[in-house]
This record gives sequence, C-alpha cells and structure tokens, in this order.
Amino acid sequence: MSLLEHLGELRTRLVRCVIAAFVGLIACWGFKERILDVLMEPMLKVLEASGQTHFIYLQPAEAFFTYVKASFLGGLILTSPYLFYQLWSFIAPGLYPHERKWLIPIALFSALLFVSGACFGYFVVFPVGFDYFASFISPQLQFLPALATYFGFAVKMLLAFGLIFEMPLFILFLARLGMVTAAGMRRMRRYNILIIFIVAAILTPPDPFSQTLMALPLLVLYEISIYVASIFGRKAPEKEEKEDEEAKEERAGEEA
Repeated sequence: MSLLEHLGELRTRLVRCVIAAFVGLIACWGFKERILDVLMEPMLKVLEASGQTHFIYLQPAEAFFTYVKASFLGGLILTSPYLFYQLWSFIAPGLYPHERKWLIPIALFSALLFVSGACFGYFVVFPVGFDYFASFISPQLQFLPALATYFGFAVKMLLAFGLIFEMPLFILFLARLGMVTAAGMRRMRRYNILIIFIVAAILTPPDPFSQTLMALPLLVLYEISIYVASIFGRKAPEKEEKEDEEAKEERAGEEA
C-alpha cells in the first residue's frame, strides 16, 4: 500500500471508531447516573469517615457534561472489542496471511486485558490511593471534591492501568516485527524493573505501598511478555518463508 492508501485506510478506521463510540454513548446514556455513581463510589467510601457524602460542581453545566463523559466512558468500554478490532485491522497488512486469522481473538483479548487493567485500578489502587489522599483532612483542611476534577483524574488512572495491561500484546507485536526478543528482555530485566518502579511512582500517590501495588502487576506482565516474545518472536528467515509458503498453499487449496 502507498502512503496515501495507508492514510485513507487510517481515516476509514478512525471514522468507524468514532461512529462506534457515539453509538456506545447513546446506548449508555440511560445508565449515566449508575455509571457516575460507580465511578464516585471509591472516593465516597473514603470521605464517609470524615462525614462527607457528596461531591460539588462549580459550573452550571458541569454536571451535565460529566454525565455525557460518563456515558462516553461506558460506551468506550462497551465497544472496546470493536475498537481494538479496527486497530488490529489497520496493522493487519504488516502481518503474514496465516497471522491475520487471529485478528478477532486478538481484538477480544485486547479488550479483556484493557478492562482487567481498569478493574485492577478501580478495585485495588483506588481505595488505597484515595485513602492516602484523604489522610490530609484535618480541622484546618477540608476536602471538597469537585465533580469534573475527580472524574478527569479517575478516568486518566483507569486508562493508564488499562493501557499498561496491554503490555503482553504490545510485546507480541514488536516481537513479530523483530524489534524485541526474549533474550534481550531478559538481559535488560534489571533496568526495566527500575523503570517499572519509576513509572509506578509517577502514576500513584507518593507512598511505598501504593507504588508497590502498581509495580507488582507490571512485573508480572513483564515476565509474561518475555514468555510471549519467546513463543511468538520472529524466527529465522528461512523458517518464516517456509511457513508463509505453506500458508499460501493452504489458502490456494481452499480456494480450489
């Protein structure tokens, strides 16, 4: 494909993703209150200890637009398998023919990993992090959480954890391109562990417990990624050509 053809393909995929996200927003609009209640629940549980049971909003339209964003977030999660399918379909021209048949399972697995990461952030990290933030409440300091500010912070954290859990698939793609190898990842393990703890320190409250809580799944995902790279990494050129020829012959036989 030429550059213009690639750009045309990208535009088509993006338009489909926008349409799917809009459809998801419409489908989730009827559940907007429930979605927002679920998102606010971890913070409200922490605030109940100080006698606070509600959020505030500072602008007249702030609550309405937050409901729109909550519906949009629900729509993204609802349509995530299709969105990931469009992403992998755009990448598909760079894959071998026998690899393209895995597009749908990979898209479903991508959505599963993303949702798993978001759930880990919601059920494990949020309670610990918000409890730490609320520890600064005192007779001189009162915390009045603004709806839009909290929503933006929570969504960024959920997206961060969702994307982090995509590490094995990201490594799989790089391994198929020959950009990373299992041996190289093992050699760089000690440096990557340091990077993981630095990333965890940036994305979590500044206390060792919550940083470790985020770093541990990252370390597990890194080890899984090494295993993935060892299985799906680029093989010797002769072996790749042989497999590609076998795939072409198989496809020709099916067409015949």
